[in-house]
Amino acid sequence: MELGPFLVAQAVAAGLVFARLGAAMMFLPGFGDNAIPARHRLLLALALSAALAPLAPVAGLAEAAPPRLAAAFALEVTVGIWIGTTARILFSALQYAGYQVGMVAGLSNAFAPGTGTFEGSTLIAGVLLMAGTALIFVTDLHRLMIAALLDSYEIFPPGRIIWGDLAAQSVRAVAQSFYLGVSLAAPFYVLALVLNLGMGLANRAMPSLPVFFVAQPLLIAAGLIGLAASAGAMLTGMTDALAGWLAGLRF
Repeated sequence: MELGPFLVAQAVAAGLVFARLGAAMMFLPGFGDNAIPARHRLLLALALSAALAPLAPVAGLAEAAPPRLAAAFALEVTVGIWIGTTARILFSALQYAGYQVGMVAGLSNAFAPGTGTFEGSTLIAGVLLMAGTALIFVTDLHRLMIAALLDSYEIFPPGRIIWGDLAAQSVRAVAQSFYLGVSLAAPFYVLALVLNLGMGLANRAMPSLPVFFVAQPLLIAAGLIGLAASAGAMLTGMTDALAGWLAGLRF
């Protein structure tokens, strides 16, 4: 085999790998956060693509005709975006739980920085997302993400895609994320109900009582105490759910 065609085939194969990995790393939790400069994300995606290209089964497709090759690039980008956005949807359960806790505790602030997300956040959601992002790297969950990206070639072979399965898995991810977010915030719903019910009864018994000024400090204190007590379980539940979904890509 001549050197020129061989080098072209290797470059095309690396490009196919980069199409999937680069698209996924734009949205993966931890790697795709808006706090990380886009240039750094691009360099990391290029480095990972160069390292994993020899292990990805794309050599045969790299020598295909140009029309089929263009279609393969489009499909690879689609699969990568789906993997990244689905993982991001599961990770957003922390953001939803943080919104609910912030509303219950009276600490919601629309102008808080949105760490780990692409839109505004509340103070509690920002803290939870920052802690969840740190936990991804502390628990080596980022290695599982990279391994899942490589093993995804067995579930989604290069150049082929099953649209029905992608849609079904996306719907399941949204449902699981919503269920997980509600589950993480459930104790705070009970806490708010009990406190507001107690303040309502107190107001009925003593109409002259300034309920708002009495209840608001209690809500804030109870919310912060409850968050300190349950933050570990909330973060563990999110990482377990994300790790379970990533492990499904490895079969």
